[in-house]
Amino acid sequence: MKNFAIIGAAGYIAPRHLQAIKETRNTVLAALDKFDSVGIMDSYFPNADFFTEFERFDRHIEKLKRNGTLLDYISICTPNYLHDAHIRMALRSGADAICEKPLVLNPWNVDALQDIENETGNKINTILQLRLHPSIIALKNKMQNNPSQTKYEVELTYITSRGKWYDISWKGDESKSGGIATNIGVHFYDMLTWIFGEVQDNKVHLRAPHKAAGYLEFENARVRWFLSIDENDLPTHIQEKKQRTYRSITVNGQEIEFSNGFTDLHTLSYQEILKGNGFGLNEAKSSVSIVHAIRNQAITPLGEKHVFLHV
Repeated sequence: MKNFAIIGAAGYIAPRHLQAIKETRNTVLAALDKFDSVGIMDSYFPNADFFTEFERFDRHIEKLKRNGTLLDYISICTPNYLHDAHIRMALRSGADAICEKPLVLNPWNVDALQDIENETGNKINTILQLRLHPSIIALKNKMQNNPSQTKYEVELTYITSRGKWYDISWKGDESKSGGIATNIGVHFYDMLTWIFGEVQDNKVHLRAPHKAAGYLEFENARVRWFLSIDENDLPTHIQEKKQRTYRSITVNGQEIEFSNGFTDLHTLSYQEILKGNGFGLNEAKSSVSIVHAIRNQAITPLGEKHVFLHV
């Protein structure tokens, strides 16, 4: 049984990490969140010590270590802009880190974390769960086993409706979340570079608080993408079903079905991490670089545009 701590226990994604820790038969010794609405802990690890102040949490971790109780992992489910600070704390505490995506907001943050890994000898793992999705694995295998003489034509659409709370939360602050492309799109960009190779071109056609769109060219694919949290962008047939999320990936006009199968991917991610097969800094850097460029480059009015951009 491995000893865990978790930072960000009150967050949206924390229950998936708690469930993964429990399902892999490990335990949480301590949890931290500045918000105290963490009744979810009762369903998983009611005996874990809980803190609302980082300093007291840090002191507790140090006390555990001095008393001979070592943490094996610290899971990080905090706002995106805090990830690198919490990763550094985890490694300097003698634990490996398991961090939600995006690992960090900027490519140079990855380089700085590499130095911390080298100094401490501990490992940084990130959650890139689409690499473990059966449909995505099947697509990657198909691409490898049936190489095309021309680049694949890919259309990526992801619309996940969010309410007014989004703009008030840290997610609506680009300096903290990285904006739409980072916050809801980073794992899709990771998936694309994993399947289709290195980025060769990156253009942005739309960048707004609630939606973004652009064109990415990889070694083996030309991708038009559209991301949105505006429910008005949902296709009519999705709205008629009262559904609030729409995911679509087409490759050469053929739909890739991957709407299902997300439920257990965090547990599968933890299983692989515990085997020593986690995704680390090298795997995370490409998608971090992609979203950093999307966030900072000028808008391109012309080019290969997603069908949802009616201009």
